[in-house]
Amino acid sequence: MLNDISGLYFAGIDIGSTMSKAVITDASGGMRAYVTGSTGAEHRLRANMVMEDVLQKAGTRLDEVAFIISTGYGRVNVPFADKQVTELTCHARGVSALFPDVRTAIDIGGQDAKVLKIKNGRLIDFLTNDKCAAGTGRFLEVAAETLGLDLNEMSRISLQTETPVKINSLCTIFAQQEIISRLSEGQPLPDILAGVYIAVTTRVVKLARQLKVEPPVVFTGGVAKNKGMLKAMETVLGMPVLVPVEPLITGALGAAILAHDEAFRLVQDGRFEMKKRVLREAHIDFVEQDR
Repeated sequence: MLNDISGLYFAGIDIGSTMSKAVITDASGGMRAYVTGSTGAEHRLRANMVMEDVLQKAGTRLDEVAFIISTGYGRVNVPFADKQVTELTCHARGVSALFPDVRTAIDIGGQDAKVLKIKNGRLIDFLTNDKCAAGTGRFLEVAAETLGLDLNEMSRISLQTETPVKINSLCTIFAQQEIISRLSEGQPLPDILAGVYIAVTTRVVKLARQLKVEPPVVFTGGVAKNKGMLKAMETVLGMPVLVPVEPLITGALGAAILAHDEAFRLVQDGRFEMKKRVLREAHIDFVEQDR
């Protein structure tokens, strides 16, 4: 049994449907390193690659990590983790660590959107949209592909207008047809793109308002990196929106913080044991997100 783990490290790994993230923190709660990367077929089978990358970046070794928590859709694919925790709990903890006063967190990824109500750093309620592409990064990708743009170009061009066109279709296929129709009508491209962002944001904000949006609002997930989307979010909400420096890692950060708390709790109970871990491949077995 160990009774002092103050010199060790703690890790959180978030295996999402689109992106994989890992964070290492020290005993004081400081973030030593983080990595992000596409989940893809290879990373789904090899969560060890994410861990290897973050260990190298942190300049530490696996045998110096006291506790590891995995989260996200693919949390069962991290066989060297000590515990699995739902992504909603981890997101709430991570966002609260970055913005202690946060009351509402909106997370938009490639395949889903989540709204979290947070009070005093704790998750008190949530809603998710993981059944439809509308309101997700995938909707934006389809719109960009329809116009032959990449997402950075799409964002940059959308910021050139203050008069977005109304996009009525929320179904991805119908939205493609509507975008093409708007172009054929001679509508300016910036107006159309700004309208796409407003349409996506409106869908997510409608979900958020079911829980009552309270500021401060924090916007996370890969889509939060898109300045066109951020502008639309602030426009539809009618209030400022905060974005972390790296909006992808809140889940992994929360998992690392929870790993720290769990390890110290075990030390206090006299039950902490340093495990001998081996990084190895895991079979793909994504689980449904807990409600």
